[in-house]
Amino acid sequence: MLNPDSQISRRFYRRLVYPTIALLVAVGLTIAAPHPTVAFGKLRDLVGPGLQVLQLSTLSDQQEVALGQQINQQLLRNQFRLSDNRQVNRYVTRLGDSLVPYSDRPNLPYTFQVVEDDSVNAFATMGGFVYVTTGLLQEADNEAQVAGVMAHEIGHIAEKHSIQQMRETIIARGLADAAGVDRNVAVQLGLEIALRLPRSRQHEYEADRNALDTMLAAGYAPVGLIQFFEKLLDKPSPPTFLSTHPASEDRIAALQQMIPPGQARVGEGLSESTYRSNVRSLF
Repeated sequence: MLNPDSQISRRFYRRLVYPTIALLVAVGLTIAAPHPTVAFGKLRDLVGPGLQVLQLSTLSDQQEVALGQQINQQLLRNQFRLSDNRQVNRYVTRLGDSLVPYSDRPNLPYTFQVVEDDSVNAFATMGGFVYVTTGLLQEADNEAQVAGVMAHEIGHIAEKHSIQQMRETIIARGLADAAGVDRNVAVQLGLEIALRLPRSRQHEYEADRNALDTMLAAGYAPVGLIQFFEKLLDKPSPPTFLSTHPASEDRIAALQQMIPPGQARVGEGLSESTYRSNVRSLF
């Protein structure tokens, strides 16, 4: 059996010494090369792959946003088409922006996007990217319901659930080495997590708690989130949203317990007519 200290030393050696040797070799090529432009290309080729490796355990906000941008590009290139409805886009962005200051991560550069899709769905990926389908906006009865769903997605971002889920998946599938995980692998996993992998019960409860706190602070009636879940549970076939955000009677009961007594219907966003006027171009 290997000495644990020896294993740690070897991992440390590979992580620190090997990249240092590669860098020194690359710099040596730069100094020795007669044409600086060619040497720079060699340096980039040698050192570049290392720069594409991520350590999810120490991912900075800036790195998270950059990774989210890459995932967003893939989503919009291969999976969804952004809505060109200016009225609805402005409305959803304004609604999202009204929630962000009351979230647990208000300093991220959030991006709220409406995608053309008839399914009832909303999802988020790391770095502040939140997506709402036209099908969900058509299904909702009032602004508080949409605010609740968007606050829930903001809650996932605030708790860094996508990063945690990505880390767990990478470990389970053995996709990382001592240096970390390849950025391209992380982007593909980000797509899978956003669209197909269900959240854990713990993550859903945490996002629910975040959503209710955000709604209350922003002045929305928190009952909107409960209304929306109840509405989806009454459907004969589960909407897309429930495949990645499992809901149940127990979860709805927990939400009801989280709301301070007498505060469920206190706040804005319960007018159906006002909401319909804001999204009337969808009908």
